[in-house]
Amino acid sequence: MTAEASRAGADEEPAADGERPLDIALLTYKGNPFCGGQGVYVRHLSRELARLGHRVEVIGSQPYPVLDEGYPGLTLTELPSLDLYRSPDPFRTPGRGEYRDWVDALEVATMWTGGFPEPLTFSLRARRHLRARAGEFDVVHDNQTLGYGLLGDIGAPLVTTIHHPITVDRQLELDAAEGWKRRYSVRRWYAFTRMQKRVARRLPSVLTVSGTSRQEIVDHLGVREDRVHVVHIGADTDLFAPNPAVAQVPGRIVTTSSADVPLKGLVFLVEALAKVRTEHPAAHLVVVGKRPAEGPVAQAMERYGLDGAVEFVKGISDAELVDLVRSAEVACVPSLYEGFSLPAAEAMATGTPLVATTGGAIPEVAGRDGETCLAVPPGDAGALATALNRLLGDAELRLRLGRAGRERVLRHYTWARAAQGTVARYREAIARSAGGTGGPGAAVSARSAAGEAVAPSAPRSPGRSAASAGVRHESESRATC
Repeated sequence: MTAEASRAGADEEPAADGERPLDIALLTYKGNPFCGGQGVYVRHLSRELARLGHRVEVIGSQPYPVLDEGYPGLTLTELPSLDLYRSPDPFRTPGRGEYRDWVDALEVATMWTGGFPEPLTFSLRARRHLRARAGEFDVVHDNQTLGYGLLGDIGAPLVTTIHHPITVDRQLELDAAEGWKRRYSVRRWYAFTRMQKRVARRLPSVLTVSGTSRQEIVDHLGVREDRVHVVHIGADTDLFAPNPAVAQVPGRIVTTSSADVPLKGLVFLVEALAKVRTEHPAAHLVVVGKRPAEGPVAQAMERYGLDGAVEFVKGISDAELVDLVRSAEVACVPSLYEGFSLPAAEAMATGTPLVATTGGAIPEVAGRDGETCLAVPPGDAGALATALNRLLGDAELRLRLGRAGRERVLRHYTWARAAQGTVARYREAIARSAGGTGGPGAAVSARSAAGEAVAPSAPRSPGRSAASAGVRHESESRATC
């Protein structure tokens, strides 16, 4: 029996779109919203789907998702892995009593041989869990697991979000790797991307967050164009908003770097800071993220004598993060590539002027150079320094770009719009699974709700349910990483 049939005849309020509410299983193999975009996506999308009147069960592994409180239709079910990369003992060897089945053994064996097992092993556990609960959900939404376990019959139609192809990350790390041993290690770690390419080509409905990502999913993963749909994500514009009561700190530049990897381009920003300080001695950088003990960023800070001019913060609340962004004279996104760039959207939403590279989809979010941001080529420390110097020296330009940036986010990039577009794709997938295609009208409606065609220029079964344990809620932010 389907979820719809089980409720047939029951009196229930319609969802915000006037249709019946949906029962949604939202899967995420990594759900911590404090350590990267996937967790942020699950937290905000699940909340907005619940606000629209739908029932959302987030099913996730460690680090577990953290959901917002106060939404009766929003629950969490924990689907535990062996948590092999947990802090403070990553790459640990589990005790004999921790093994439960062959999936656990596969998880450990893959780690021992230098691979990353979680997308595959989570998909296998999720498949078992969903098939045991067949008929409870109208739709299953996978947040970029792309594992073999999610192919075939999993008890409900499948919609999958691919933020961007991880093959891009793989290539950037290979380009930066020194020596054959390091290159071999990178190739082994990213071996799961072969599985993800095979799975992606068989998916009936793929959502992605930008036009740039859509093209790369087609080019890199070989997914048919007609199966990939853009639903822009956004900023929490109630939280990330201007506040004149927060004083700006002269010379402060703020950036977010969730990991010390080449993709984030932090080393180029550190080098740019050294150049900027020759004109603006008060210039300093606050990085939302963990201080690297070694590697290119640490080496650059030492080489340019910037220890006192670069601060790393972690363990701060969402409110403290917003105030930190508000206090900056300039926000910067130095990434070599982004599939969207939440830090760009969030900085713009606060009214903080932005310097951003043109890597990946960043221009799609940040807008035109000189109108809503200052744009520079990726990997160019000199261009970064020039843009930062220009903004730090021009208060009128900072004010103009800050106001224009917030207006752009309010027009195009909010979580409410993202949820509406996602629901349209859910309904299209359900109609297709029921034997129809959803019809031309349904397709047009879905594109309209998603804003796809107008991308702006430039007892539950195994697992621990939050219905009984209480939805996990913490006041921390991504800065805890």
